[in-house]
Amino acid sequence: MVLRFKVTALVMCGLLAGCQALPEQANQAPICPEAPVVMCPICPLQECPEPRVLEKIVLRPAAPVPVPARPSTAGELELPIIGVLEFVRVEPSGLTLEAVIDTASEHTIIAARDVQLLEKDGKRYVSYVLVDPASDEQHALEAPLLRRTSAVDAYGNSSRNYIVSMWLTLGDSRARVEVNLSENTEMPYPVVVGRNLLTDVAIVDVSRRHTLEHPAAP
Repeated sequence: MVLRFKVTALVMCGLLAGCQALPEQANQAPICPEAPVVMCPICPLQECPEPRVLEKIVLRPAAPVPVPARPSTAGELELPIIGVLEFVRVEPSGLTLEAVIDTASEHTIIAARDVQLLEKDGKRYVSYVLVDPASDEQHALEAPLLRRTSAVDAYGNSSRNYIVSMWLTLGDSRARVEVNLSENTEMPYPVVVGRNLLTDVAIVDVSRRHTLEHPAAP
């Protein structure tokens, strides 16, 4: 009897021990085996072969295109082409003055100082002074009065100017023309060449300047 009780007690202890050990084994995570290290092979670098020259191309600069020379004459009369600014020789003073070529102006205009009307032997004369812009030298002159003209500027101011006759040289052309003596101090150039000197003498190209040589003394 005592032996049976001991056996039963041992069996119960074994069962209890098994029940306590079973949950601990169930809670344990499985241990993965270490993966073997695989070594990748080193691939050789691929190099491109040197290019083979089939034909060598040499670039040469393009040849300059010649610019045609601008014509010096034009029209049926082959008149010389002049610029919008030229030099004019004024006689009898002998001054060479820079002039603006104005095809809209009928008469030639010259800037003058101290313009006065005189009377000699029953005839009317005009005394005036021309100034050399280069040296500021003054030339006192007299000329017979041809007539008077009235002019109105852009501000509505009227003035009376005197017209005399002068010899003017423009390039190779020398002519005696009527000149309007103006005391306007705001003239940008001392001479304005009008149509009375340009007609059948020259053709004006406003894109050019100083195309003519300085007029020589007669």
